[in-house]
Amino acid sequence: MKQNLAQSKVPFISKVAYGMGDVGCNFSWMFVGNFLMIFYTDVFGIGMGAVATLMLFSRFWDAINDPIIGGLSDKTHTRWGRYRPWLLIAAPLTAIVLVLTFWAHPDWSQTNKVIYMAVTYCILVLGYTCVNIPYGTLCGAMTQNIDERAQINTSRSVSAMIAIGIINIVTIPLIERFGDGDSQQGYLLVAILYGAIFAACHLFCFAKTKEVVEMPKVEKIPLKVQINAVLKNKPYLLALIGQLLFGFVLYGRNADLLYYFTYVEGDAALFSFYSLAIIVPSIIGAALFPLVFKWTSNKGWAASVFALGTGITMAMLYFFSPTASPVPFYTFAALSQFFFSGFNTAIYAIIPDCVEYGEWRTGVRNDGFQYAFISLGNKIGMALGTSLLALALGMAGYVSNAEQNDTVISIMHHSFSTIPGALWILTAVVLFFYKLNKHTYNRIVGIIKYRVIKRKKKHGISE
Repeated sequence: MKQNLAQSKVPFISKVAYGMGDVGCNFSWMFVGNFLMIFYTDVFGIGMGAVATLMLFSRFWDAINDPIIGGLSDKTHTRWGRYRPWLLIAAPLTAIVLVLTFWAHPDWSQTNKVIYMAVTYCILVLGYTCVNIPYGTLCGAMTQNIDERAQINTSRSVSAMIAIGIINIVTIPLIERFGDGDSQQGYLLVAILYGAIFAACHLFCFAKTKEVVEMPKVEKIPLKVQINAVLKNKPYLLALIGQLLFGFVLYGRNADLLYYFTYVEGDAALFSFYSLAIIVPSIIGAALFPLVFKWTSNKGWAASVFALGTGITMAMLYFFSPTASPVPFYTFAALSQFFFSGFNTAIYAIIPDCVEYGEWRTGVRNDGFQYAFISLGNKIGMALGTSLLALALGMAGYVSNAEQNDTVISIMHHSFSTIPGALWILTAVVLFFYKLNKHTYNRIVGIIKYRVIKRKKKHGISE
């Protein structure tokens, strides 16, 4: 029965619910990625050096907890499945920690500020891991049909792009409105609102999705065996490198956005206009992924096409300004977001297929463990991107809420355009070597199913 269900179409409401999970993720993590660094420096009053150190240290923490959470989710057995219960329990708790993270105490000593920042951020990272790894792995448990997975991830990406657009457009006005001149209060109240949305979206995802793919009983697999299996999975390794670059360029640039509009362009309000201009292209780009996948029959190549377009158009932004040359600036901004959104859909659609490839290649299936390293790769990229930005700005002489020197301005400008542009082109080159196409994948799934049937017959288990 489960094998048939795995090949059937996923109900529309389940696709919507899965997409809403990423809406929740972004109301937490994109809020953190885009606003936490400038919150720490300009509202909480923490130095750039301490922020840079935290971003790097937290990745060592991730290196410990990501594989652990991935392994624990694989071993979870409940009437709701392996991955969905984590959304039910971890999401509300993580929402509380999100609020505490954006609770500023500017009157504290610098030492107490740093301790509070480190503790709340590391707990937030752990909570997000407990939600995001099972959530990401859930897609592979909903179906084995490669086209259905593409549609599920398209729903996820379209929903995410809408959420990101809304967050970027309304966050600054909400901070000003809720704070009424007090940015500390504004950030705290916005965090409460976004935390509630984060929890509600994951509860809806839990309620309206089902795990129907028959997973093999997870026995204790030695860590060495799991790592060796990963090293033999070439598509997965390429996806992992892609995620590392993705995290580096995405979160490094996102952390720079508000600095760029505040200090380079001289008006933080331009960030909302920029976000408004890119929201429709982002939705269209995400929705077009299935067509590009149909054209290439290879999700990695689809991701490569989108990454190349992102890199070229993003680099062009260096030559224009939203005030001096608004038409070309917003045109290239819209195009870069269009291509980025397609890439965002493609890179996450790759991961469940790599799990099947790994099971076929090595006989080891460990969905959560593999997704944990994908998540870790993305977070390491995020840490490097944000910490290097903070370190560079600090060394160049950044002073919060003041006029910046030419070196600081130059770093902010290049971090907005040319540097991420070059890295996106590098990402396109890496993913061009992804060879797991649709035909090969369907053959692999057929072999896996044959092995399952053969194993059942050997042990006298009826279908």
